[in-house]
Amino acid sequence: MSWFRTFAAVFLLLVVTALARAGIGVTDKISDVRGTKHNLSAAADGSSTPSGGTVPTRTVKASSETQVCVFCHTPHEAESATFGTSPNTYGPPLWNRKLSGQTYTPYNSSSMDADANELASAPGGSSKLCLSCHDGTMAIDKVNALNGAKNVTIPMSTGPSPVTMPSGNASTGFTRDLGTDLRGDHPISFTYDSTLATNDGELRTPNGTIVGTRVAGSTPPKMPLEKSQMQCTTCHDPHLRDRATGNGNAKFLRMNRFQVSQPGGGNFNTTNDIICLACHDKGGESWAYSAHANSQVATQTYKAAAAQQREFPSSLDSPANTDPPVWQVSCLNCHDTHTVQGARRLLREGNDSTSSPKAGGNSALEETCYQCHTTSAASAVTYTALTANAIPNIKTDFTTLARHMPIKSSDQAGGTEVHDIGGVFNDSLDANCSKTVGKCGRDFLESRANLGVGNTGNRHAECTDCHNPHRVVKFRDFRGNPVGSITGAPDAAGTHPHTDTAMNHSNIASGVLRGSWGVEPIYGSASFQALPSGYSVKRGDPGTNASSLVSASYVTREYQICLKCHSDYGYSDNNLPQTNGGTGVGNRPTLGSFTGGTPSGTNGATMYTNQAKEFQTPSGHEGPATNVCINMGTAAGAAAAYNNCNHRSWHPVMNATGRTTTTRGMSAGNPWLAPWNNQVGSNTMYCSDCHGSNVTSTTSVIPDNADNGNPWGPHGSGNDFLLKGAWTDTNGGNANLICFKCHAKANYTSRNDTGRKTGFYDRSTGKGNLHNYHVDRIGRELRCTWCHIAVPHGWKNKAFLVNLNDLGPEVGKTAGTAAPAGSYTNGPYYYKAVLRVTTFAKSGAWADTDCGGKDYMRNTMCNSPP
Repeated sequence: MSWFRTFAAVFLLLVVTALARAGIGVTDKISDVRGTKHNLSAAADGSSTPSGGTVPTRTVKASSETQVCVFCHTPHEAESATFGTSPNTYGPPLWNRKLSGQTYTPYNSSSMDADANELASAPGGSSKLCLSCHDGTMAIDKVNALNGAKNVTIPMSTGPSPVTMPSGNASTGFTRDLGTDLRGDHPISFTYDSTLATNDGELRTPNGTIVGTRVAGSTPPKMPLEKSQMQCTTCHDPHLRDRATGNGNAKFLRMNRFQVSQPGGGNFNTTNDIICLACHDKGGESWAYSAHANSQVATQTYKAAAAQQREFPSSLDSPANTDPPVWQVSCLNCHDTHTVQGARRLLREGNDSTSSPKAGGNSALEETCYQCHTTSAASAVTYTALTANAIPNIKTDFTTLARHMPIKSSDQAGGTEVHDIGGVFNDSLDANCSKTVGKCGRDFLESRANLGVGNTGNRHAECTDCHNPHRVVKFRDFRGNPVGSITGAPDAAGTHPHTDTAMNHSNIASGVLRGSWGVEPIYGSASFQALPSGYSVKRGDPGTNASSLVSASYVTREYQICLKCHSDYGYSDNNLPQTNGGTGVGNRPTLGSFTGGTPSGTNGATMYTNQAKEFQTPSGHEGPATNVCINMGTAAGAAAAYNNCNHRSWHPVMNATGRTTTTRGMSAGNPWLAPWNNQVGSNTMYCSDCHGSNVTSTTSVIPDNADNGNPWGPHGSGNDFLLKGAWTDTNGGNANLICFKCHAKANYTSRNDTGRKTGFYDRSTGKGNLHNYHVDRIGRELRCTWCHIAVPHGWKNKAFLVNLNDLGPEVGKTAGTAAPAGSYTNGPYYYKAVLRVTTFAKSGAWADTDCGGKDYMRNTMCNSPP
């Protein structure tokens, strides 16, 4: 045995002894470099190793050199470079290779709280040793010393010198050649300590047992830091192999590459937990019982080819392997520590390349989600459509429907992805993202400027604008089942029942929205014309808190998420109308500004409306008195002559109306379909009850096959304004009209008196249901916008009624201005409108004289309706 073989044997024995003494490694780990691909010697593939392992099949190996350790280590002529700064200077451990002199582009992100100077100067320390092979620029076959000779080239079976790491396509992320662009690789060479953990909010403080710096005389931590810095060797030990054959590529990791059993959400479990959780706590139970980690929920298994491509255990690689379920793949479902070029935040497949395996491209966050959230045929995992284990197919809504939010980079400003969480900003509205106290990366907060304030071109949509994938749970109620528990039996996440005849529909956020962030408007005036005086940012995970109060610090309502973009929190708003004498004066975002958006001019609208302004629910306008009309409400924004029996109206998204059937003058039922016909006046609703992909039902807003894969949510639609039914230039005869998916069609479109089921009821002359009466007189279907506003979120008048006797600031007029004769269109609220109110009557007690006089109604609506 040569001197080097003697040295190698002693060195290996010392390593094994140290590892054994430290208890490093879990059940399946053993220090056996001969049984790994780091064995570059000429040993025969498949031959046995002294510890009972097997030399793997290798693409890079020597043609005759049998020494194993010589490719990295030497007792003489070792690399003399130094790392660190005095007094912590240290050198490579008997390193037998030159270090790369390349300039690297290190990982960084706006949501990272590590020292910016350290990140910019990375890599450093022992990570440079790894990169002396893995950056692909250094010859593997060249060593400093071999058998007494200096600067030796070792003959390799792979081909002539120089031999470098096999790259395939260095941009794919499925290669051992990391390259010199490390933006797609886990950050290294930064200080990881209690300060960083505190600033981040979802990192564990190094405890010296699981993660920490080695201390002389103490048992080494299982995942060692290097002078308190995270390095490649914190997670990887180049000598390790897995004893188990069913774990797939172990990647030389010191801990499990996959989750072994259901995570508990507490302290890191060295036997069961995936290695990521040793450092990343991710909110404890919130991650452990999320829809992506819960063994009761994420039961779908990877398809064999997809598992093989991702280097997961695959039945294609070995009959002994089974294709892993989603919950066991855990963090690696969405992240890859050495991911494709162009992807951000280590997202797997997170770029716009369409090749397979993915090649480098531009960042496209949604592509990470589309791996699974697509058709069952295209998904990376196996699930059966229309069954309980179906995964919501989001991709189809976004990519195939005529109208969709701007999620593609090509739909966003300059064709690049605008979305970027974290950063250093303070929006002066309870959104402090300073490095020391902000913790905005944890909550996925984004600056108002990025949302569109000051630059409407920044408006965008990404999956994580509405969903926090680390916190989403499969419950109808974000608080769990039972309330306050996310460890209970899962139910249909993201849905809410509409078929229960006794239910009182609510606006409580569902499980798929748990832990996202949003805003709650603060109002200083009850006027329809007044913008909110401010916003309260709602953020963070609820934990086990069972509170669903609007005042809670976290999101409790769906609308809070919607309003962070669909209000002046997310864009500039000078509160002026879209037109004023034909000249545009408002500065809100314009319709049709991106491909896939609703075209400008649809229903007379050219500009977005401020939904925080529209949905306000002033307490003085809730549930007006039933016996008198005078002083029922002052209806701010309407002229004084039209205040009697008038009040603000709104769809009950932010709050219930308080207007019961009795208040509305309905003594023979009501005109709503289930569940809205239950407990009228106290129901609330979601934005996604109206907005989402088209619903084929004419009596419901439940997505087709909602419990089995077709999603709730405003991702895309075949209808303008992302509606579940038609609302563009249409009348009541349209079977797909959005209104009649909640409002019973017969009450508004038939010629027969259906009883006192609407507030529009004749009080004295026997005409009965006046919707029916007008259909009978006109002889055809009514157009809703003849009498009601075209944007029915909220309005200055009762029942969303237009009043051409009282135009106001909403169209740049002084309150009380009368429209010219005939029909009137002035977007976004007036579209082919004809109604002129003389007196706002008490609900259930209208007369023809209340509506501009019977002669006007006859001449305008009956003889020549618009």
